[in-house]
Amino acid sequence: MNANRSEGDSSGPARIELVRGDITRERVDAIVNAANSGLLSGGGVDGAIHRAGGPRILAACRDLRAGLYRDGLPTGEAVETTAGELDADYVIHTVGPVYSTTVDRSDQLANAYRNSLDLAARLGARSIAFPAISAGVYGWPITSAAEIAVGTVRTTLDSGTASGIELVRFVLFGDTAYDAFAAAVA
Repeated sequence: MNANRSEGDSSGPARIELVRGDITRERVDAIVNAANSGLLSGGGVDGAIHRAGGPRILAACRDLRAGLYRDGLPTGEAVETTAGELDADYVIHTVGPVYSTTVDRSDQLANAYRNSLDLAARLGARSIAFPAISAGVYGWPITSAAEIAVGTVRTTLDSGTASGIELVRFVLFGDTAYDAFAAAVA
């Protein structure tokens, strides 16, 4: 299933793990989807989660678009749906920012992680799996994306707002992403 697993930071109440693999195969309470604002499936992680999770995820996203998120999910926000056929209780959809060399959007990327963790805790999740949000088609440089992700997760866990979370797993596709996150954890 997952070729490589590494224990990361285990200093606090929650453990951080790194995995090379496919996020759709993770057995956790909540899987985070790097969604687009439309919530109606796209490419990359978003498309993979929708394909593997089946039509119930898309139906739940359509309901969100018909109601509270008529104009789409704002960047940095998070919302949950069923996990459909995935081995999880929830999919938490969050929209990361598109990388810019002229505008600092680091706070939006941090918010995507923070809001996802906080939502998972409110849902009673004890374990959560994240992809490298914004580091794919949104163009965020992987080293910076990893530093923001790991730093935000640690700060959020330390703040107590995500109490109850015991495991945060970063599921990374490829050696470059894995190595960047390993460096950020170290």
